[in-house]
Amino acid sequence: MKAAIVFDDDVCVAFLDAKPLFPGHVLVVPRAHVVTLPELPADSVGPFFTRVQSIARAVPDALGAQGTFVALNNVVSQSVPHLHVHVVPRTKGDGLKGFFWPRTKYASEEAMASVASSIRRALPASSSP
Repeated sequence: MKAAIVFDDDVCVAFLDAKPLFPGHVLVVPRAHVVTLPELPADSVGPFFTRVQSIARAVPDALGAQGTFVALNNVVSQSVPHLHVHVVPRTKGDGLKGFFWPRTKYASEEAMASVASSIRRALPASSSP
């Protein structure tokens, strides 16, 4: 099946997923080959996600959806070894709730604080999330 292109420029290409969760499910792919988001050069992140943002804005307008689900996988559950962002149209009651993963709780506030601390320590010193 030939890809149905919805956007194409020097930064990325966006096309309809051949096996969509819902009609209008778009994949946004950077032109530069990288496998995961951490590999995308810092100066490419803004331009790439500006395109993702535009598509996430256009999908509900084009399809009468109430919003979008925007997601990407890094390695685990990544079916293609090239960075790609999913922009999926969403409407309340569409049945997607709980589709992707089970939700859990932290055992305690201390356990939550420990996980947050581990992530903070792993961030580069210059990061300010």
